[in-house]
Amino acid sequence: MTAEPEHPVVHGELAELRRRLDVAYARVEGGLALLRHRTEETAKELDDLNSRMASLEHARWPLTALGALVVTLWQALSAH
Repeated sequence: MTAEPEHPVVHGELAELRRRLDVAYARVEGGLALLRHRTEETAKELDDLNSRMASLEHARWPLTALGALVVTLWQALSAH
C-alpha cells in the first residue's frame, strides 16, 4: 500500500502541470493576439501605400505628357 501516500504528491504535480499549461496557453494566446494586431496594422499600412502609389501614378502621366509636349515644342521652335 505504498501507492496511497503518493496520491497527494501526484495531485500536487498535476495541479502544477495544469498551472504551467495555463500560463503557456495564456502566453501563446497573447502572442497570437499581438501577431493578429500587427498583421492588421501592416495590412492598413499596405493599403495606404497602395492608394498613395496609385495617386502618384495617376499624377505622373499628365506631367510626363506635359514634359513631352514642352520638349517637342522646344525642338520645333529651335529648329526654325
